[in-house]
Amino acid sequence: MIHTIHTTRGISHLPSQKYAKKQARTGLVKPTILTLNVGSSSVKYAVFSGTTMLLSGLIEKILTKPVHYNGGIGEPVSSASSLIHPASYAGAFQYILQRLNQDNILVDAVAHRVVHGEYIKQSTRITPALLRVIQRATELAPLHNKPELEGIRIALPLFKVPHIAVFDTSFHQAMPAKAYTYAIPRWLASKYRIRRYGFHGISHSYVFHEACRILHKPPKAVKMITCHLGNGCSIAAIAGGKSVDTSMGYTPLEGLVMGTRAGDLDPAIPVIMMKHHASSPNKVDGILNKESGLKGLSGISNDIRDIQSSSSPRAKLALDVFCYRLIKYIGAYAAALNGVDAIVFTAGIGENSAYIRERVISSLSYLGVVLDGKRNKSNELIISSPKSKVTVCVIPTNESLMMAKETIKVLGLRAKK
Repeated sequence: MIHTIHTTRGISHLPSQKYAKKQARTGLVKPTILTLNVGSSSVKYAVFSGTTMLLSGLIEKILTKPVHYNGGIGEPVSSASSLIHPASYAGAFQYILQRLNQDNILVDAVAHRVVHGEYIKQSTRITPALLRVIQRATELAPLHNKPELEGIRIALPLFKVPHIAVFDTSFHQAMPAKAYTYAIPRWLASKYRIRRYGFHGISHSYVFHEACRILHKPPKAVKMITCHLGNGCSIAAIAGGKSVDTSMGYTPLEGLVMGTRAGDLDPAIPVIMMKHHASSPNKVDGILNKESGLKGLSGISNDIRDIQSSSSPRAKLALDVFCYRLIKYIGAYAAALNGVDAIVFTAGIGENSAYIRERVISSLSYLGVVLDGKRNKSNELIISSPKSKVTVCVIPTNESLMMAKETIKVLGLRAKK
């Protein structure tokens, strides 16, 4: 367990005298880190010894009939309604604590994924001041920050160790002003903190560095476009390991077509909706965030697999719009980077839909991209042909591992692999 924290400029570093002595003697430590990713009705968790995963799990339907999945996938270990009581986030966290106790695991730090952190540029130890920032940002990402904040407040007294917030927005704080600034009056932007923040930063950062490792290229020399395609979708232009631009903006609503989110649209549309259809901002917000995107276009589902299997004209249109928007963004970001070395697909759709990847890549011949169809269908790490001028990769994202690495960095340690 961690007992002593040394703080510099408000950020925690060396975690304990025990680890400080071990660090001085060997330069290497293996702290045990619990990562928590709290959703609107779920908690995904993992435990790492350094950067080696010890266990993981997923609890879904937390507020109704909780179900626990070992490893996050497959058949449920238990219908956890009898184990998680009451059906709540508090019950879910107690269940996780019981599992750790059963395996005699004592954690040295807890990492929390937080979607919106406003201007915070790096992962940071959670303090009362930081909780106020997360609370303030809840207005900008209520579907995410609200349950995440509840999870933090429950976990703090359960695990009396350093708690680290790893922000989805931090990676994109390196964007230049020309990329994050909206063309609105400066007083208005300043008063309401309006700028492009960007999201999925943990995932974009992870797959960028993983692609550099796979391709044996130094991060500082690489220009890359990363496509995080899941129920939420975003694309990022990255140069030298820093975010140059990204599709999500002030909130996670902007950018690509997503499962239920509209993405880019004329700003006058919400105004027209307010005048003629939805009587309140909350209704407009609900339509654009929960009833639009693939779900609204197809009239079938927000799941790309359901849409691909349908012969409906609306389903075809949904796929056309989804791919076209992504193709346009890749072209724009290739221009913003003044060339691109690699394109990466990740997350649920990006990792598993060979169909979507093929449709998108077939429109990138002007960049010299050549797809290897066989590799693409097999979901291999590299799906481009050796003749391709741009390497195309399919890399499974691993936000939990990235969170563990970020926590090690905040604690001032170097993890032994």
